Amino acid sequence: MSSAVSSRSADPGDVYVKVGTVVFGLGMLATLATLVPLFLHLTPLPSVAWWLSMLMPAGFLAALVGLLRNARAQRRRMQES
Repeated sequence: MSSAVSSRSADPGDVYVKVGTVVFGLGMLATLATLVPLFLHLTPLPSVAWWLSMLMPAGFLAALVGLLRNARAQRRRMQES
């Protein structure tokens, strides 16, 4: 079974999923960093930090696009065989 996995080429959306995961994680950290000062009654971070929080939905969108590309590639392979 491992030989079938290693001989298979990478799906077209794998890079999107990996990059989307990293970008989502960075956005999540930025969101936590911007919300913690509000709950601890500290000085809020500048608006740049709030804009970095928008990486979270951008990463989610990139991962979703990658999953859809992988699904289309898998469906194409199933139709060919």
